[in-house]
Amino acid sequence: MKSLNLKIIILFIILITSFNSKVFANSMDFISELTSNASNILASNQSKSEKMNQLIGLAEINVDIDGIGIYTLGKYRKSLSEDQIKEYEILFRQYFLKSFSSRLSEYTDPKINVLSEEVINKKYTIVSSVLEADDKRPEIKIDWRVYTVNPEKPLVRDLIIEGLSLARTQREEFNSVIQNGDGKIEVLFLNLREFISK
Repeated sequence: MKSLNLKIIILFIILITSFNSKVFANSMDFISELTSNASNILASNQSKSEKMNQLIGLAEINVDIDGIGIYTLGKYRKSLSEDQIKEYEILFRQYFLKSFSSRLSEYTDPKINVLSEEVINKKYTIVSSVLEADDKRPEIKIDWRVYTVNPEKPLVRDLIIEGLSLARTQREEFNSVIQNGDGKIEVLFLNLREFISK
């Protein structure tokens, strides 16, 4: 049993390393392969916890979690000390990965069609896609904001679902938590810890 588990872990590491080292011709190819890999994980017969672990692996490699985290702080990031920034980055990473993987693992076999891309500037490209309708949900338009400063290592910076930016929504929620806590960042830290510990 231990030998089988070890083989599975080694295979997963090889797959992740292979994906991470691949150079994509454009952002569309990057998103196509990323969504394909995620769909394969979700369509597998693995347990929910195993799926979550693999989705976390994909996110850690292909999503700019630190960049999203700093963005979601909004105006408050300028007033934090270096120690507070470090603490926030750790908490946000744990929060993001848990939130991302638990939500996505509810899907059993999502089919995403990647349609087109629009190069905004040297930093960003928007990739348009559609999550196909099924008996539980209608068709959903999803745009991916891809950070392309390093063309050999594109990263997802945001998802815009039916015109709604998830990163912006998260920033508004965090800012509301801080404002309701008299502007204290520790209130946000407490909320993040509570979510992570559930």
